[in-house]
Amino acid sequence: MELYVVRHGIAIDREDPKSPPEAERYLTEEGIEKTKRVAKAISALHVSVDLLISSPYLRAVQTAEIFAAALDYPKPKIRQTEALLPEAEASLFFRELAKDKQSAAVFCFGHAPHVDRLVAAALGSKHPVTSLKKAGLALLELKRISPPSGQLVWLATPKLLRKTAQ
Repeated sequence: MELYVVRHGIAIDREDPKSPPEAERYLTEEGIEKTKRVAKAISALHVSVDLLISSPYLRAVQTAEIFAAALDYPKPKIRQTEALLPEAEASLFFRELAKDKQSAAVFCFGHAPHVDRLVAAALGSKHPVTSLKKAGLALLELKRISPPSGQLVWLATPKLLRKTAQ
């Protein structure tokens, strides 16, 4: 399975007096624009996608929706799971993912540092080996889903991806 691990785009700062509760923090205009450019770059790679799965927090869902538009994936089919919440154990996500045996290419959308823990778990590390930027992503090739066993194919910063989309 190809697993694309995506950190949500730039969201309203939690310290901003206008910031809503954590689950309702949303992408800023800058976050939307930059995430669209990243998604466009990924689309240009002609990747196939079988499943988009997101944390239920608004900023992650918005990021997933931007990718869905760029990848011609139906937004109503985006699955949400609490296994991608910031405090969730990485193993919960991989156990849930293992139930879906039909998907060969999956994009998941979450939060730091959880996304970095997912990458580490897939590589068999107990410690994070990445630090994904907002709207950054990693591609993992999973030989086994649960417990996960795979390799890092590539890691891309949002800045690099945006430059390729120009």
